[in-house]
Amino acid sequence: MFHIGNGNEVAIMKRIISLILVSLFTLSLLSGCNTIRGAGQDIEEGGEAIQRSSS
Repeated sequence: MFHIGNGNEVAIMKRIISLILVSLFTLSLLSGCNTIRGAGQDIEEGGEAIQRSSS
C-alpha cells in the first residue's frame, strides 16, 4: 500500500529531520537568550533611573 523506501533512505530522512529539529531548537534558545538579556538591561536601567531620582 505505502512505499516507505529502503532502510538507508529512512535513516537519511530521520537524520535530516533530526538536524532540522536541533537547528530550530538551538535558534529558539539563542533568540530567547537575547530577549532575556534585553529585558535584564531594561530592568537595570529602570533601577538606575529610580536611584538617580531618589538621590
